[in-house]
Amino acid sequence: MTKSYSFRASVIDTLIRTKRPDVPMRVALRNTAAVVLPLAAGMYTGYPQVGIGIAAGALDTMFSDQPGPYQQRLNRLFLAALAAGVASLVGFVIGDEVLPMCVACALCGFFGGLLVVFGADIARVGMTSMLLLVITAATPQDIRGALSGGGLIFAGGMLLAVFSIAAWPLQRYRPERAALALVYRGLADLARKPHKDGEAPGITDAMNALQLTLLGRHHAHGRAMEAFRVLLELAERIRLELVAMAELEVKRESMAEMFRNDAARVLTATADALDAAEPPQRAERALATLQASERALLAGSTGTGVGAHIQALSGQLAAVVRNTNWAGSRGEERAQRAETSLPDTLRSASPLATLRANITPHSVAFRHAVRCAVVLTLAFAVSRYFHLPHGYWLPMTAAIVLRPDFAATFNFGLLRVVGTVLGLMLTTFVLRLTPDVVWAHIAVMGVLCVAFRYLAVAHYGIAVAALTGTVVVLLSFEGVDPFNAMFDRVLNTALGSAMALLAYVLWPSWERSRARIALSEMLCAYADYLDTLVEPADRGTRHQVRNATRTARTNAQASVDRLRAEPGTPAVLQELAETLYANGNRLARTAMTLEALIDVDEVPAEWAHVGPFIREAAMALRAQGEALTVAEGATVPPDLRLHQRALVQALARTKDRELAEAIGRLTDRLTDNVDTVAHVVTRRSVTPA
Repeated sequence: MTKSYSFRASVIDTLIRTKRPDVPMRVALRNTAAVVLPLAAGMYTGYPQVGIGIAAGALDTMFSDQPGPYQQRLNRLFLAALAAGVASLVGFVIGDEVLPMCVACALCGFFGGLLVVFGADIARVGMTSMLLLVITAATPQDIRGALSGGGLIFAGGMLLAVFSIAAWPLQRYRPERAALALVYRGLADLARKPHKDGEAPGITDAMNALQLTLLGRHHAHGRAMEAFRVLLELAERIRLELVAMAELEVKRESMAEMFRNDAARVLTATADALDAAEPPQRAERALATLQASERALLAGSTGTGVGAHIQALSGQLAAVVRNTNWAGSRGEERAQRAETSLPDTLRSASPLATLRANITPHSVAFRHAVRCAVVLTLAFAVSRYFHLPHGYWLPMTAAIVLRPDFAATFNFGLLRVVGTVLGLMLTTFVLRLTPDVVWAHIAVMGVLCVAFRYLAVAHYGIAVAALTGTVVVLLSFEGVDPFNAMFDRVLNTALGSAMALLAYVLWPSWERSRARIALSEMLCAYADYLDTLVEPADRGTRHQVRNATRTARTNAQASVDRLRAEPGTPAVLQELAETLYANGNRLARTAMTLEALIDVDEVPAEWAHVGPFIREAAMALRAQGEALTVAEGATVPPDLRLHQRALVQALARTKDRELAEAIGRLTDRLTDNVDTVAHVVTRRSVTPA
């Protein structure tokens, strides 16, 4: 009874759940323009086939227009357009040959599915190629027609790319500046309202996005980029200083409060300058005020405790203002040339090496690739064997619905069926109102295309309804009757979704078998982070390890989310995953706050007492992470708490009382964090994987 209720609740939640649209309206409009304008031009000039081909290419590459640096965006869109053009060429040439097409479907499905190892953006390229292969196979052409059709579809994708990067000459570094501005506004919030764990609202996600924008694959180059990377590193250090100040403050009325407010004004003015691509004149004035406050606050101070962090933060903010003046096209000539190497944790292995590493049945990407190959081939063969009217909707739906995990496959399948029915009904009603008015149909298609692009993340079912209408209108220009094909499309959509779901059930990649691994990697990454604090490594090394920790945390979060949506997940395993993820995050924030205490020019002498304790905590945490994968709990060394108390007693004899008290509080939190993780792992060691 419980399972039935859970399944019903999952279905209802899938149908009604909405998210906030994450696509700016200007992006939806420019994508729609790339689809509608060539179609309208083709109709107007008497070359409708040319307009339809270009519009189809733009429509199929639309979702590859994702945020990011312009060069990265261009590379991604070029790959999507090229894949669409080549797949279309193959489909046109061998579309009427069933056996060669089955081989092509198998190859395209396997290699297209395997592209998930490179992330969602590249995975869309694989899906686009599968779609165009089966769609164009429905209208085979001679070699001349195939080259012409494939070329038009490629041209449509490149037209969309031109629209996407049209602002490049005028706003060359706009994406980078926007990402930096978001981070610096988050730091300003952290300065105004200090959090001892450093968790200002949204700042962690903003830092992750900034890392990918500045250091990810296909990032931009140039002198301005050096200033951007300096600002990235300064953002990390400013965050640590603000955390350290919050930890050392005893009263709200302390001298640090006024300084933090001044720092918030500098950070906000810096974000505004980055957003507007203007010299940071207001930030310079705010910095002058802050430096005056610094001199007044530290008059007669020994430069220890909070005072040391005030001095460090002042210097970092001065560097931020200086680099902001260089961060953009206008300041490139004034920027300092400096080589900033890409952190090892963010370097991509060679594509071939990555693919070879995933050619194993144990790889989620490999299983997804095999499922794609089998389902796409089988769906195509079924559509041809039974001569299904508009049969290309069957393999097309299967390619769209099939995802690497069950939850996404189920949700996309359900929403695609519902959205297709709604879209066909809506389009049929609208087209009946204007049966012979071409320009009215183009206008309707434009409205539907905008809705599809804008609402795809907000509610996939509504977006599919809009997409279905867009495709139906587009095909009507080729003479496909939109009214008679309604039942055929619904039937093929339902069959395609069912085949995708059945393939996943027959050979699943259940998240329940991988969740422990993701959580283990997260805990071990946190242990590596602690290790860099034992005998403090240089800032560059700590920065790299921190990046790796973020990656492991993101992977664990994704695993927990998939586990939550997967049917049949044992309640005990779900509780284990969510509890470990939450406690692991607390531990990571404790470690970051500890790092904030040593992110100064000279590591405090007291740290000689702290290092051995942190090493012991890191070893205990790594043991818990390793125990997760073998379902055997590892106990915390019973003397970890005793060592923490001995450490506090040793620090009680030091001169820097503020630092000693901060270390005492943080090591107490660290002991509790590790102890809690060990308790959870040991208590759930019998949970089936």
